[in-house]
Amino acid sequence: MANVEMKIEKNKFQPAVIDSAKGEEISKPSLNFWQDAWLRVKKNKGAIVSLVILVIMLIMAFVGPMISGREYDTQNVKYANLPAKIPVLENIHWLPFDGTMVNRAGNEIDMYEMKNVPEDTYYWFGTDSLGRDLFTRLWKGTQISLYIAFLAAVIDMVIGVAYGAISGYFGGKLDNVMQRITEILMGIPNLVVVILMILVFKPGILSITIALSITGWVSMARVVRAQVMKLKEQEYVLASRTLGGSHSKIIFKHLVPNLAGVIIINTMFTIPSAIFFEAFLSFIGLGLQAPHASLGTLIDDGFKSLLTYPHQLIYPAIAISLIMICFNMVADGLRDALDPKMRD
Repeated sequence: MANVEMKIEKNKFQPAVIDSAKGEEISKPSLNFWQDAWLRVKKNKGAIVSLVILVIMLIMAFVGPMISGREYDTQNVKYANLPAKIPVLENIHWLPFDGTMVNRAGNEIDMYEMKNVPEDTYYWFGTDSLGRDLFTRLWKGTQISLYIAFLAAVIDMVIGVAYGAISGYFGGKLDNVMQRITEILMGIPNLVVVILMILVFKPGILSITIALSITGWVSMARVVRAQVMKLKEQEYVLASRTLGGSHSKIIFKHLVPNLAGVIIINTMFTIPSAIFFEAFLSFIGLGLQAPHASLGTLIDDGFKSLLTYPHQLIYPAIAISLIMICFNMVADGLRDALDPKMRD
């Protein structure tokens, strides 16, 4: 092959111009810890979808009882055990929203026509054995269950963070005494505490909240204590001590803010646990009493008539399942975003 001569221009041999002032320029906008965490949460599609579902359910928990125009405790025995019937969707026969049921003989019966329900009257999720609107009761029950869970979670967070931070920060004999107290509380079954609370108070929101709060803060306290014992030897804590900072200032201004991620994650896991425990208590008859509604009482009522009227169990079961799954998915997403060890 013939040699090909290539001519290179002289200007390409000039040294590169390096501006030292641009050596430390940041090409992207700087992000703080929470902005960086939010970007990581947005990458988790399951957490974002779960968050949207939770927001919708929270809105419906407060708006839902007012949509149907009926009270959650109003009885109308004439219209008892009606199936679901929704406008427009009633014309799609393969959907279970046309007001019909299949009897034991296998025949399809229009329950609304059989009970002489006016044509312009709809019960979107049907009615229960006393003729109460299940749509209204479902969202009222969701509201009460979420209220109990959030209240218990906030109490657990406040007590657990303060207790764990004080125990871990001071250490020594005080820590030993405080940890023995937590071990005693952990050894008491929650069900025993609930029964004692019901003996003292009447079954209701107050007794359930107190029962959930008596032992619920222990796990939060233990996690916070372990983190405080690790952080209290950091340089910024020693600097604050050197400058004469008080113990309370060091704990609540320097240590607790640095534990915000751990606290949020544990609180998010506490909420579904509290919802499940409240539903369990109501299911075994130790929770809210009639005519009040919670997801647990609705599931209990629906379970009694599962074979005959399955719709009375299906809707509250779907609601509590969605809440439990979504809270856990959001908590997992927050844990991955806020825990530096989980970063990719």
